[in-house]
Amino acid sequence: MTDGKISRVPISELHSEDGAQELVRSEKMKPYLAILKAQMSGQDTEPYLAALAALPLEERYVWRVISALKWAFCDLDTETAIADLHTLSEADLKKVVEPLSLRAIQFCMFVNALIGEEAAERIVQHALRCAKESSTPESGE
Repeated sequence: MTDGKISRVPISELHSEDGAQELVRSEKMKPYLAILKAQMSGQDTEPYLAALAALPLEERYVWRVISALKWAFCDLDTETAIADLHTLSEADLKKVVEPLSLRAIQFCMFVNALIGEEAAERIVQHALRCAKESSTPESGE
């Protein structure tokens, strides 16, 4: 995936991450699976979308993702990350760095699906500017 080329992979060779199957099979995913099943069989999806619309935000897929991001970054401390960077073995560093590209892509795809390409691009560009500014020492220090 790092070279940007698209390659075909047989379904039998696809593997999911630990916990993914549990999430897909959870009660909260049933409305989404019903929509997908209706779409794939050519059925009217409107009743399934109406059922989904009736759910509170806190029971939605997007809330699960937003909540996971909140818990992942609620105590963000870049100095602690830097300390880890300086103390990780090369093998551990590789385990940490390897998924970063995929997670960044997944995040961008999520934001794009949720709010559209232009708004997603603005958010990602703003985030990159903030990250760059936060790593640049203030003038005069």
